[in-house]
Amino acid sequence: MSHPDSFPARAVVDLDAIAGNVARLAGYARGAQVMAVVKADAYGHGLVPAAQAAQAGGATWLGVAQLAEAMDLREAGVAGRILTWIFSPGADLARALALDLDLSVGAPWALAEVEAAARATGRTPRVHLKVDTGLGRGGQFLPAWSDMLADALRAQAEGVLEVVGVWSHLASAEDVTSPVTDAQLEVFTEAVARAEAGGAHLEVRHLSNSAATIVNPAMRFDLVRPGLAVFGLSPVPGRASAELGLRPAMRVEAAVMLVKDARAGQGVSYGHTYTTAADTVLADIPLGYADGIPRHASNAGPMLLGGRVRRIAGRVCMDQVVVDLEGDRGVRAGDVAVLFGPGDDGEPTAQDWAEAAGTISYEIVTRLGARIPRVYTGTAGLPA
Repeated sequence: MSHPDSFPARAVVDLDAIAGNVARLAGYARGAQVMAVVKADAYGHGLVPAAQAAQAGGATWLGVAQLAEAMDLREAGVAGRILTWIFSPGADLARALALDLDLSVGAPWALAEVEAAARATGRTPRVHLKVDTGLGRGGQFLPAWSDMLADALRAQAEGVLEVVGVWSHLASAEDVTSPVTDAQLEVFTEAVARAEAGGAHLEVRHLSNSAATIVNPAMRFDLVRPGLAVFGLSPVPGRASAELGLRPAMRVEAAVMLVKDARAGQGVSYGHTYTTAADTVLADIPLGYADGIPRHASNAGPMLLGGRVRRIAGRVCMDQVVVDLEGDRGVRAGDVAVLFGPGDDGEPTAQDWAEAAGTISYEIVTRLGARIPRVYTGTAGLPA
């Protein structure tokens, strides 16, 4: 957004909350290092400021999905270990090595391209071999992974690369009674044993996401990878952020654009899926699905306005939503509507929006549109 002061909404991000959440997660980790996962523009909070705040809170590693995100961090001056795990054939791995990034390898072609980049540049990549322990997504299942491990260890013996990590993703970490979780732990433990027996130079073994970091001590190993919890949102169903010692870091607010009277029976927004039940007052809020407001939250999305939590009336439009003030004439153009935040002042939370839209809180914050300015409070990670 080239002119943020002209945009009628903002996302206020508390950097001290991010730092505090990481410190809390380090307490859960009980000696394991913390990799703060700041993928997807730090779950919508802003990649570089959030990463620096996470480091201020004690994160010794950063993790991002896309290679481009890792490059952006490094080129912004962010130091420390950074792991990236998504790149396609032909990616600029020479640049990745020049930027001193740790690389995940989850397929034979990726190992071959990392080796080629190492030989071309004379640099020694740090490789984390990804094993598919049962999620059925990234990495190789154990038999094929073992073949990939053997190839990687041959390259390590030649001095081409170093296998410094073994890692995987969990399917349902929040459920400590799940047989799937137990099976994944068993496969991961076997993969680590094979890597160690083969002579891998393992620095870290990492399996835990946010939920496992908090609820499953057996999965912490020597590095945990919280993502959602870094930003203060609960990864454990049925347990609120405050209960876990976490604080949501983002508050989204918008200035009311228009307030006007409407008669009973007036249809509101596209398709007239909402009709006023009585003479009333309507407020127009200048945020819509182009800003990441879920269209599934039509007739449901909550916000705090005029001292009360109110719901969107009618469909979410591209740039606007409407609220029925139910006759309340105390709201004026320019008043602030808070869509979600920590909940301190009675405003809805990202979890409330997730429930209203039939999704998860991860999606609510990460889909927030780039044109909404991010405004930072707190001092964590900022230059002294």
